[in-house]
Amino acid sequence: MATEFTFPDAAAKAAAHDADAERMSLSMGPSHPSTHGVLRVQLELDGETVLKADPVIGYLHRGEEKIAENMTYNQFVPYTDRLDYLAPLANNVAYAYAIEKLAGVVVPPRCQAIRVIVAELARVSSHLVGLGCFGMDCGAWTPFLYSFNEREKLYRLFEELTGARFTTSYTRIGGLARDLPAGWTDRVLAFCDQFLPILEETIAMLERNRIFVDRTTGIGIITKEDAIAYGLTGPNLRGSGVPIDFRKDTPYSGYEQYEFDVPVGTRGDCYDRFLVRGEEMRQSVRIIRQAIATLPGGDWYARDARKIFAPRKDKVLTSMEELINNFMIVTEGPQVPAGEAFFQAENPKGGLGFYVVSKGGGVPWRLRLRSPSFSNLSIMPKICQGALVGDIVAILGSLDFVMGECDR
Repeated sequence: MATEFTFPDAAAKAAAHDADAERMSLSMGPSHPSTHGVLRVQLELDGETVLKADPVIGYLHRGEEKIAENMTYNQFVPYTDRLDYLAPLANNVAYAYAIEKLAGVVVPPRCQAIRVIVAELARVSSHLVGLGCFGMDCGAWTPFLYSFNEREKLYRLFEELTGARFTTSYTRIGGLARDLPAGWTDRVLAFCDQFLPILEETIAMLERNRIFVDRTTGIGIITKEDAIAYGLTGPNLRGSGVPIDFRKDTPYSGYEQYEFDVPVGTRGDCYDRFLVRGEEMRQSVRIIRQAIATLPGGDWYARDARKIFAPRKDKVLTSMEELINNFMIVTEGPQVPAGEAFFQAENPKGGLGFYVVSKGGGVPWRLRLRSPSFSNLSIMPKICQGALVGDIVAILGSLDFVMGECDR
């Protein structure tokens, strides 16, 4: 049976043409200061109303996964610093646990506790950037200064611990690069004591700011169903009322020993995501204090993993066997058995996952990254539709993504 085709009349054609003529295509980025990285957002507008918002990514792509497949496991640790470059210590920890899961290595309690401390300090550091920049995006300059001042104090602690402020490279497969320096935990506790009052003051600046509240309340709403469907994790998921936190649901590094709450939002808007991150910093301080109070002694590396963790220098200088072992680990990499493993950590931006396939030896055959910012950014076209152009800046700030791990 032949299909009948109907053609619009001249009036319908003219109406459609007029509607198209009213629309404007606007490119926000890739160097816009409110895009939190090298991101371009292609907007389609009807006046000030956003009809379509497509994120255009890839400007920061470096091929991290293929780089990982061409170097030893420990050599890739510095590259994890460049994923979420606002929380390199947390990236180091997540990667180390993924490879250790594949290798069947269990690090001692002291190493686990130190990893918890540095990961939570990294969460505070990352959220401070998110909080300060979000406020600045919406016109509040003072919280930015407060939060970056506190972040600078954290960088001094990171430098004492790792020798670097920004790109820390602190973990090793089977342990850590070094133990804690003398008095470092006391200085961390001193930071926590003075930080909480400043955090409350900074959050209050935004909670009492009428402009910030108006620009974020009811804007960029993400429902529970959409948050789950789009694969959101971290504060963006919990801001929509979904209480999923890998530290609670699938504990690692001894997180089951610590008491802390998982904050969730009620509306899923920009303001809820701001409140969740503020409460997460309070909870991180709570975890840090517990981890330091119960910090065990002993080794900070897996002593029995001889083909995984390089021997200490005093052993290398006094034992031929240890010298050979060190040479093999440095040149060929930690000897990981054949197999595959996936590990996902609760990073500041959400679930950072590493899927690793090994055919044996010191180099992975395949490494795949599950970066939270990539998934979190994917919901932009959904929540930006119908918003105003000015709302896009607030929505981007509330999602708190970082393009280093989005593009990889």
